[in-house]
Amino acid sequence: QVQLQESGPGLVKPSQTLSLTCTVSGGSITTNYYYWSWIRQAPGKGLEWMGAIAYSGSLYDSPSLKSRTSISRDTAKNQFTLQLSSVTPEDTAVYYCNAKEGIYDYWGQGTQVTVSS
Repeated sequence: QVQLQESGPGLVKPSQTLSLTCTVSGGSITTNYYYWSWIRQAPGKGLEWMGAIAYSGSLYDSPSLKSRTSISRDTAKNQFTLQLSSVTPEDTAVYYCNAKEGIYDYWGQGTQVTVSS
């Protein structure tokens, strides 16, 4: 079974770049047809899909966040990463990494990120 673990700073200052890493175990990020996403949930709001990287390395962006997000992967480490630039307090949220392939849908436990000076 695929397992995902987010890691990164819990506190980021406004205008800085947030960097998060998702470490995957129990499967390879290059396994056919898997899509690896970043999803967040701000306080009192629903889930927001931020973008994804496919098993092939193809990238998919959220139109609302495209100009600020960068997703990449390290196949040797079996990790994928999120960078979110120019953060504001509105980017305060629980950030999740997610793996999806057909009916299979796996989530990390989530990591709280607070943007504050």
